[in-house]
Amino acid sequence: MSIGVDQVPQSAIAVYSGGMDSTVMLYAMREQGVDIRDALSIDYGQKHRKELEAAAEVCALLGIEHQVADLRAMAGLFGSCGLVDAQTEVPEGHYEEDSMKQTVVPNRNMILISVATAWAITKKVDAVAYAAHSGDHAIYPDCREVFADALDRAIQLCDWSAVRLYRPFVNVSKAEIAREGVRLGAPLEKTWSCYKGGALHCGKCGTCIERREAFHLSGQVDRTKYAADAPTVETLLKSDWRLPE
Repeated sequence: MSIGVDQVPQSAIAVYSGGMDSTVMLYAMREQGVDIRDALSIDYGQKHRKELEAAAEVCALLGIEHQVADLRAMAGLFGSCGLVDAQTEVPEGHYEEDSMKQTVVPNRNMILISVATAWAITKKVDAVAYAAHSGDHAIYPDCREVFADALDRAIQLCDWSAVRLYRPFVNVSKAEIAREGVRLGAPLEKTWSCYKGGALHCGKCGTCIERREAFHLSGQVDRTKYAADAPTVETLLKSDWRLPE
């Protein structure tokens, strides 16, 4: 059974990072018959620029127009965030550890959704879709349902066309998303999660560990290629998904 089917729009612009969650969202919307007019990625100076390459590759597979909005000039406004600041390292460890707050890009989702809303108005579509999920809530305040609800109301007021915010996964776990992605035949191995942006997923940063945990909990095979020094799943299980000391 499909997940995230409440208030499915007829047409949408997707905020698309090239990651696992937004890729599964694209495949789910396609199954639901949504007219996915286009997908929008944002270049905000992130270190893990490989996600933009992943986004382009998946969109080509789906035959969806893919655009990248260049907002790199904003990177200096985000302070010492580990995702954009060259002097701040991307922390390693479990997604819910306090150090992961170093990966918060202030107000990122509002910025991304605002840009996508402008394009949605131009394209005359019903909705902007974004793939925040329940596991993001602990670290990222702009992934909470209360934020999504408020922004939904706001973007319906920014133009006479009343574009709305479609957030199918806001109360769905990452494990459920992984399971749904496999069911839909989404190329999860082509998606990019790692915040470090190396040649392979590092297997140690918060998003890598969250990804690995999701595949394990969902009982699905993880075909992602990780760096040679990444801890094994067995090692992570013994330490409750924390990095061994």
